[in-house]
Amino acid sequence: MSLTDAHAFAFSLAATLMVTIAVFRAGDGSFSVAPATEIDADVEVVAELDPYAP
Repeated sequence: MSLTDAHAFAFSLAATLMVTIAVFRAGDGSFSVAPATEIDADVEVVAELDPYAP
């Protein structure tokens, strides 16, 4: 997934689930999203979207 698509998907998930969502770079260079609590320390986190941030 492209970075633009990943950000849009992450924003939608954060607003729907009301949890912090992380955008990260997968091993093959593509981007993906997951709840921030599920991210391992060995991946490159590109951005985090917090639905409670002003």
